[in-house]
Amino acid sequence: MTTKVLPLLEPEAVAACCSPLSERPLTAEEAERTAVMFKALGDPVRLRLFSLVASHEGGEACVCDISDVGVSQPTVSHHLKKLREAGLLSSERRGTWVYYRVEPSVLAAMGQLLTRAASV
Repeated sequence: MTTKVLPLLEPEAVAACCSPLSERPLTAEEAERTAVMFKALGDPVRLRLFSLVASHEGGEACVCDISDVGVSQPTVSHHLKKLREAGLLSSERRGTWVYYRVEPSVLAAMGQLLTRAASV
């Protein structure tokens, strides 16, 4: 099995990703960066984990608070890693626990991409 390593997207790169889809066509580079985000969210477990982190009180969640999504802990860790690699989550180790957060710029960029361009 061949594995393709995708580059890590920094939150700033995601935020600068794209203007609304209704404003102009994406460039090839914008489409590649955007596809990485949506591909990571295309798995129901990853989407649920992303939602759990994004909606968690305080804007961040300990892995111990979000691990009950119907799959084993190693599988949760795998999916969180994929979300981090796509630039959708950032993480910080504190003692034995890892805390995850969605950068506000990531949510803003995703929202902007799907927003209808303002008409003049």
